Amino acid sequence: MPDLIQPGYEFTAHLRVTLGAPLEVGDTPRGRHRIIPISGGVVAGPNLTGTVVPGGADWQYIAPNGTTEVDARYTLDLAGIKVGVTSRGIRRGPKDVLDRIAKGERVDPASYYFRTAIRFEAPAGKLQWMTDSLFIAKAERLASEVLLEVWRVL
Repeated sequence: MPDLIQPGYEFTAHLRVTLGAPLEVGDTPRGRHRIIPISGGVVAGPNLTGTVVPGGADWQYIAPNGTTEVDARYTLDLAGIKVGVTSRGIRRGPKDVLDRIAKGERVDPASYYFRTAIRFEAPAGKLQWMTDSLFIAKAERLASEVLLEVWRVL
């Protein structure tokens, strides 16, 4: 088998996604289900600037051990161009750290794991490269926001 080339990464943008109060759906076989409304935010990067459009949401399942399965869908407005976002990920860590996050405390993001795989859906044209690429993000959960550092997989 030929040697595979390790993929590279290119910084794309910082996203600051603001959140509304969670809607607690309840316990399910997959864990405690809740829906977190996305109320807005900001996008800033070397080639991207814009806002997070209010109206998306993050459908979460929280396992008994505190691991959270994230499935967020929302829209960006990048200089008038609307771009859909699908972000699926995992947040896990020591119980005491996850408890502090749940209380809204700011916790060092190095003390827990929060990563997402992101797909963008942009219209044909100058942002088509977003649709044609895969992205990963390192995230931090704050009381009413999620901070994402987004990287394009090369």
